[in-house]
Amino acid sequence: MSLRAVALVCSLKPSPAPSSSDLIAHQLLDELKNHDVVGEVVRVVDHDVKPGVEADMGDGDEWPALRRSIGEADILIVATPTWMGHASSVAHRVLERLDASLSETDDQGRPAMFGKVALAAVVGNEDGAHKIVADLFQALNDTGFSIPAQGCTYWNGQAMQTVDYNDLDETPDAVKSTTATAARNAAHLARLLRAEQYPPVS
Repeated sequence: MSLRAVALVCSLKPSPAPSSSDLIAHQLLDELKNHDVVGEVVRVVDHDVKPGVEADMGDGDEWPALRRSIGEADILIVATPTWMGHASSVAHRVLERLDASLSETDDQGRPAMFGKVALAAVVGNEDGAHKIVADLFQALNDTGFSIPAQGCTYWNGQAMQTVDYNDLDETPDAVKSTTATAARNAAHLARLLRAEQYPPVS
């Protein structure tokens, strides 16, 4: 059975504006296809995701639909640009909204995100990718996601320049290799967890 992935693109730019975060998310999904993983890309800013830490903040909140997509997926990708050395505000909102899932459990008492794998993708023409990945992985692991070995991919452009990832004529070989490794390891871990879930809560 094919695995399923959903990529939450946390660009500040609504569709259809070009987005480096969107590009690297699509590249990850393309690599995942090589391992029988199907997926979709969702640009979060195109949706009315309310601030808060509840599962549904009411009044037109579109997070519940995104949360259902995450719940149906085996692999979650969080792709974010680097702004002032940090993940975007949209990425932080995603993490805040995922906090509500801590109170959701399956029929054996496990948190809802147990058994799901998380990947991170970061782009920016300034430093910060390693710190952003560390922050994302800490929050995602706290929420219950499992992190595969070398489960991130990123690109940092030359400091204080204006070239973005989606301005490049071709993807650097190092990024291609890192993206391929992240996808391969995520698919492997997701299959292991599908075959044998974490122990039930006693």
